[in-house]
Amino acid sequence: MTGDIEGIGAAVTAGLAARAVEPRHGGPDGHAGTRCLNCGTSLVGSHCHHCGQRADVHRSFGAIGHDLVHAIFHFEGKIWNTLPMLAWRPGDLTRRYIHGERASFISPLALFLFAVFLTYAVLAMVGSGGGFGEGLAKAAANQTEASAIQARFLAETAEVNAELAKKGLTPERKRQLEQELVSLRKSAEYLGIAKPMTAEERAKGPPVLEDPGEQMMTSVDFLSRTKVDTGVPFIDHGFEKARANPSLVMYKLQANAYKFAWALIPLSLPFMWLLYPFSRRFHTYDHFVFVTYSISFMLLLFVVVRLLNLTVLGDVATVLAIFYVPFHMVRQLRGAYRSSRFGALVRGTMLLFFSLFAVTTFMLLLLAMGVMG
Repeated sequence: MTGDIEGIGAAVTAGLAARAVEPRHGGPDGHAGTRCLNCGTSLVGSHCHHCGQRADVHRSFGAIGHDLVHAIFHFEGKIWNTLPMLAWRPGDLTRRYIHGERASFISPLALFLFAVFLTYAVLAMVGSGGGFGEGLAKAAANQTEASAIQARFLAETAEVNAELAKKGLTPERKRQLEQELVSLRKSAEYLGIAKPMTAEERAKGPPVLEDPGEQMMTSVDFLSRTKVDTGVPFIDHGFEKARANPSLVMYKLQANAYKFAWALIPLSLPFMWLLYPFSRRFHTYDHFVFVTYSISFMLLLFVVVRLLNLTVLGDVATVLAIFYVPFHMVRQLRGAYRSSRFGALVRGTMLLFFSLFAVTTFMLLLLAMGVMG
C-alpha cells in the first residue's frame, strides 16, 4: 500500500515538473496547464488573475516578432481603437480614457513616446526638407574633419550656382537661392573653412523683390536677420551663434529637439489651466491626458505630411494639415471637456495661440540652454 502511494506521489511530482517546463504553444487545450507558469496561481480563463500573464505561452519563431512589437508598443488591437479616434474623435478618446476606459486604448504617454520615436526615425531617413546647407550642417555637427566639411561646402555652393544658372527661375526662387549662398558662406566662415566676406560683398546682400508682401521668410532667413538683445548674456550669445551660422543651428535644433520633446507637456499644462481657471471639474491629470494626446497627434500628422511631401500630394497635404490642426483642437476640447460649440471655438482659438507660444518657448529654451552647443 505504501509503495502504491509512493508511486502515485512520484507520478504527480513528475507530472508537475513536466508542466513546469514551458511548452511550445501552451498546454494541449491552448493553456499553459492548470497553474500559471509565472506565479503558480491556479488558472481560470486565458490570463492569470493574480499576475496577468497569459495562460497561452509561445516558443515559436513568430512569437519573437509578437514580443518585439508588444515591447515597443502595446498593439494587440489597441492601435486600431486609438488612432482612428485620435484623428477624428479626439475628445471622445480623451474623455473615455480619463474616466477609466483604458484597457481598449494606448496610454497617452506610450503614444507620445512612440510618436517622438517615429518622428525622429522618419526625419533621419528622409530628412527635414531643409534644402541646401543641411549637408554642411550635418558634417559640422558630426565633427567631420575639416577637409570633408570644406568639400561639402564647395559641393553645395556649386549646386546652388548650377540652379541659379537655369533659365526660367521665378524671382522668389532666385532670391531664395541667393540667400542660400549667403547662408552657406556664413556657415563656412563660422566653421573656419572660408575667409570672411568683404564689406562690399556683405553690402550687396540678398536681392529684394519688388513686392515685399510676396516674400515668405524661411527659418534660416529669420535666424540670420533677427537681432535679439535680451540683456541676458547666455541667451544673447545663443542668438548670436544662430545669426552667424543659421544652417548649422537649424540642423542641430532639429536633431536635438526630439530628446527634449517631453518638455512640451509641462510647458502646455499651465495654458490648459488658463482655459478652465478655478474649475473643480477638471484636474491636472485631465489636462495631462488632453495635452499628451494632442501633441502625439500633431507629431503623427507631421510625419504623414512629411512623407506625402515626397509625392505629388505634398502641397495638398500641407494645406489640409494647416486647416485641420485648429479644427482638431476645437473638436478635442468640445468632446473632452463637454464644452458648447461657442465655448469650444473660443477656447480652441486661445489654445492655438497658446500652442504657438509654447512651441516658441520650447525653441528658445533649447537655444538658451546651449543644446546646440
